[in-house]
Amino acid sequence: MTDRPSAGEEPAGPGPSAGGRVVLVGTPIGNLGDLSPRAQEILQQADVICCEDTRRTRALLSAFGIPAGSRLRALHAHNEAAAADAAVRQAAAGATVAMVSDAGMPGISDPGERLVAAAVAAGVPVDVVPGPAAAITAVVLSGLPAGRWCFEGFLPRQGQARAQRLAAVAVDERTTVIYESPHRVARTLEDLRQACGDDRPVACVRELTKLHQEVWRGSAAGAVRWVEDHPPRGEWVVVVGGAPPVSVGADAVADALGAALDAGVDRRRAVADVARTLKVPKRQVYDAALAMPWPAR
Repeated sequence: MTDRPSAGEEPAGPGPSAGGRVVLVGTPIGNLGDLSPRAQEILQQADVICCEDTRRTRALLSAFGIPAGSRLRALHAHNEAAAADAAVRQAAAGATVAMVSDAGMPGISDPGERLVAAAVAAGVPVDVVPGPAAAITAVVLSGLPAGRWCFEGFLPRQGQARAQRLAAVAVDERTTVIYESPHRVARTLEDLRQACGDDRPVACVRELTKLHQEVWRGSAAGAVRWVEDHPPRGEWVVVVGGAPPVSVGADAVADALGAALDAGVDRRRAVADVARTLKVPKRQVYDAALAMPWPAR
């Protein structure tokens, strides 16, 4: 029988070859029925369970008859660096260390990223038990294009950083997923309306998989009005439709290319720069260059 480190120790000794590992475990974002059998098995067997809030994780384990004992370790935004290092030392000595967030997949707008980075740097194996994720659930429910989408998480609360992120969302042709709290969702929807325009498609999703799950679909302007009439409660995900493709005419391409060439940029670089700036195919810009009078060519 192999000796396991007690939950209160940070064992030293054998390295990663001792069989320890770090396992990220996806947990329900609302409905407890979404905890997979494999997740239950890992949480039952783990020597250490790192979690955002020990009280919430203890309640989750209790709901499935899994004893918590003294295995729980707090790993949250305020202690993540130190707690991750301690967890990796235990895994390096042979322990199975599970990581859960309060809901969803650790590392996605929740603690877990530093733990994985520390484990990889130490040569400790890392595994994942897939599970619920609010971003994926929301984008599928939204009815907006899901073939190409990006995840913004929580926007910066204020200042230039917030303005820059909003501006990036406004021009991105992919569907964008944003997390928001009920206290700030009205302001975020108004900011998105101003950045993206009244008619940009938006879906507002709240309380995913819970009893009062709700999905609203419409325009950015409509979303602002809807939230005004429905006081926000619960956790929110805002899904924003992509920006419509910009149609760039031949004259605009020729003007941009001519300006670059007049500035002394060689033709190959000018073609690449204009294509990147105007977001048009290089072939379109190259054809415009060929059509120019000889001095420009």
